[in-house]
Amino acid sequence: LQQWYASGVANVHRAQHRPGERATSAFEQARGTIARWLNAASASHIVLTKGTTESINLLAHALAGQFQPGDEILVGAHEHHANLLPWQQLARRQNLALRILPLDTTGALDLEKGLAMLGPRSRLLAVSPLSNVLGRRHDLAPLLQRARELDVLSVVDGAQYAVHQHPDLQQLDADFFACSAHKLYGPDGIGLLYAHPRRHALLQPWQWGGEMIEHCDYHSASARPLPLGLEAGTPNIAGTIAFAATLDWLDRLDSNAIRQHEAALHRLLIDGLHARDMQLVGQPDPALACFNAPGVHSADLAMLLGEQGVAVRAGQHCAMPLL
Repeated sequence: LQQWYASGVANVHRAQHRPGERATSAFEQARGTIARWLNAASASHIVLTKGTTESINLLAHALAGQFQPGDEILVGAHEHHANLLPWQQLARRQNLALRILPLDTTGALDLEKGLAMLGPRSRLLAVSPLSNVLGRRHDLAPLLQRARELDVLSVVDGAQYAVHQHPDLQQLDADFFACSAHKLYGPDGIGLLYAHPRRHALLQPWQWGGEMIEHCDYHSASARPLPLGLEAGTPNIAGTIAFAATLDWLDRLDSNAIRQHEAALHRLLIDGLHARDMQLVGQPDPALACFNAPGVHSADLAMLLGEQGVAVRAGQHCAMPLL
């Protein structure tokens, strides 16, 4: 970030001068780095946003024309508000049916019930592979395969997942995938929406303005193809470049050693919670742990731990319906 701002900044895709050319080159190289890290087939499949929340809200607006009253949107019971509320509000606006995929007693998606819920009125499936509350991983492959068979749009909220599992978007084969840089030790206020090319034609611009225009007169306008057609205005240029630098740094680390260390810390945490009669919620995989301390308010416990240098998330974790 310091190098970028110190070198003389300029906007991207707009100017013929050298600073503008330099900015555009660095920005698009960063998009390419992000695409390669995700194993996306092309950098043109990566739309840059403020983060996962904006990515999913973008989809809920850009896909609005694909629904008819009575169509069904299916979301997991474990979803973060960012992957629930945009679909909830879209369903309210357009008289759609919002259906909730249930969890089993371990906190995992009940695949048998979930697969049975996908049917002829299903139009969109929105799920996360890893709960930010329960720390439970979900096998999305059967649901995504069934969605493809039924031509149901699939949206994967990868904000939490990308931290604990390097995503491979070609293997995942979802229509849309979103994640945020700050979850990956990168800058705040930058993230991405991956859009599979088979769905590009369905996405209508949700914001209009500079650079995303292909043609404009006083009475009509047409948008450029993706990704620029969904990137109105000046983007977060410095944040995008820093995001790519973060991913380059992550690639230089030993991912196997990180996973082993994370698993060892998780075992230590779970054993410690059990030894102190904490109430563990669900059966978390080596990622997170959600627990209650009997007789102690979560806010009080968080404050006491914070005073000892231990940071925990207390409260409703942006997943109020789940809790």
